[in-house]
Amino acid sequence: MRWIDMHCDTLSEIAKQMKTDENTKESLERNHLSVDIERLKKAKASAQFFACYVNAAEYGDRADGTRCWDTAYQAVLDMIALAHEEAGTDGDFLIVGKAADIRMREENSRMTDVVAGILTLEEGGVLNGQLSRLENLYKLGIRLVTLTWNYVNCIGAPNSRNRNIMEKGLSKFGIEVVEKMNTLGMIVDVSHLSDGGFWDCIRHSRAPVAASHSNARSICAHPRNLSDEMLRALGEKGGVAGLNFYSEFLRKGRGIQADSQMNAGRRASVEDIADHAVWMIQKAGEDAVALGTDFDGFEPASLPESIRGVEDIEKVWDAMRKKGITPRQLDKIAYGNVMRVIREVWR
Repeated sequence: MRWIDMHCDTLSEIAKQMKTDENTKESLERNHLSVDIERLKKAKASAQFFACYVNAAEYGDRADGTRCWDTAYQAVLDMIALAHEEAGTDGDFLIVGKAADIRMREENSRMTDVVAGILTLEEGGVLNGQLSRLENLYKLGIRLVTLTWNYVNCIGAPNSRNRNIMEKGLSKFGIEVVEKMNTLGMIVDVSHLSDGGFWDCIRHSRAPVAASHSNARSICAHPRNLSDEMLRALGEKGGVAGLNFYSEFLRKGRGIQADSQMNAGRRASVEDIADHAVWMIQKAGEDAVALGTDFDGFEPASLPESIRGVEDIEKVWDAMRKKGITPRQLDKIAYGNVMRVIREVWR
């Protein structure tokens, strides 16, 4: 089955390893992480979104905004360059920026073994109030921006257990970013964003928005997940939510303030992923559910039991079938819904 994953942190992990060990053999083509091109091909992936993720705290004191965010921005540029370099060394991986590029790969029999790579930015704070940076990132191949990570930035506030932070909306600049992304043809990603910011994106975006790696809050009461009202609004907007494989966002539990002690540390299962998919179909509609694994964004011990990486994706499809998800719905989750958003948003 062809499929597209909206989020992994493999590129940033490879970049980190190259910084600490310039002789490392790890690459996007082949590595010991959860995602590489070799295994994506075997698993019949059509495309993989690769996040250029930065944790601003690793680049200086955030109180010294300019230096911190400027250094983080340069790290993003370095990751983009690394991805393009790897795409240029072998014929089985290419960076794409148009829906037609993905379709061409599928329609050309000589390219069926080629994996399409889609570059994203995870931490819009690196724009540091400069729309020109957004334009530059678009030119370099970025096609989706996760507006915040876990810190307040020039765009808005992150998800939080603190109600005051969670209710904060987008800044004036944040609204300008959403509008500019619509104009350029970039997907607005609300994963990690505060609830207030989410609703501002729904109001101000002229195009469908995505929650690239977020689950259902009614099943797993974590602020990173989406409430039923948010899921419904996302579906009505024509957007998608990508199922996240991080156990902390999958485990069943009520009460948004904290996981129960019983759940703490427990690994989720593929059945948990399927349960979230069923719930999200019920609340957002079958056109609004996708895949956003978050592979390599956390420790392997936090993956669902029996899942190591992309090589185990068939186990997820099997679990969904057993939960009653139909072949039509499964094809939409795996591929169709993301491709529709790409066609509607990209220029």
